[in-house]
Amino acid sequence: MTLNRANQITIVRILLIVPFVICMLKVNEIQHSTLVRYIALIIFLVMCISDVIDGYVARVKNQVTKLGSFLDPMADKLLITCACLLLAAEHTAVDGVLLPKPVVVLIIGKDVLLLLGFIIIYFLTSQIHIEPLFIGKVGTFLQLSMVTAILIAPEMMPLTDMWTYFMSFLWWAAATAAILTTLIYIRRGTRYIEQHENPVNNSEQNSIANGNKKQND
Repeated sequence: MTLNRANQITIVRILLIVPFVICMLKVNEIQHSTLVRYIALIIFLVMCISDVIDGYVARVKNQVTKLGSFLDPMADKLLITCACLLLAAEHTAVDGVLLPKPVVVLIIGKDVLLLLGFIIIYFLTSQIHIEPLFIGKVGTFLQLSMVTAILIAPEMMPLTDMWTYFMSFLWWAAATAAILTTLIYIRRGTRYIEQHENPVNNSEQNSIANGNKKQND
C-alpha cells in the first residue's frame, strides 16, 4: 500500500514523539536544561504545525483515507498523553510548573474510556462509526495550547504574573472539554447500540413519520 502525502506527514509526526520524550526526560538536568526545553518546544510546535498541514493536504488533495482517519487522532492522543504524563511528574516537569494530576487523569481517562466504548460498540454491532465532535477539536486545541504555555512558562512568568492564571485556565478548560466530550460520546454510543438492537422499532417509527408527513402534505 502506497502512503499518500498526508499519511506520510502524520507518520513523521508520530516518530517525532520519541525525540520530544527524550528531551523532556532531560529537561531538569542542570547542564543544558534550558536548551533541551527549547528543543522540546520546537519539536512540539513542529508536530502541532504538521497536524494542521496534513489535515489541509488531506482535504485539498482529496487524500482522506481510513488509515489517515485512524493515524491522525492516534498521533494527537499519543503526543498529548506523553506530554501530560511528563509535565505532571516532578522529575520531568518544567521548573516552577507542575501540571495537576486531576487534569492528567481527566484528559487521559477520556481517551481510555472512549477506546473502551468503541471496542464495546464494535463487539455488539460489528461496526463502528466515529464522528468527530466540535468540542473534541476544541479540547485538542486547548491541550496543545496548554502544553505550549507550560513549556515557555519559565520565560513568561517573570514578565507577567498573569501567566500562571492563564496556564490554570488552559488546563482546567482542557479538562472540562474532555469531560464534555466523554459525556457526548457516551450518549451517542448508547443511542447507536439501541438503534442497532431495535432495527424494527426504528423502521416502524420512520414509516409512521413518513406517513404523517405525506398526510400533512
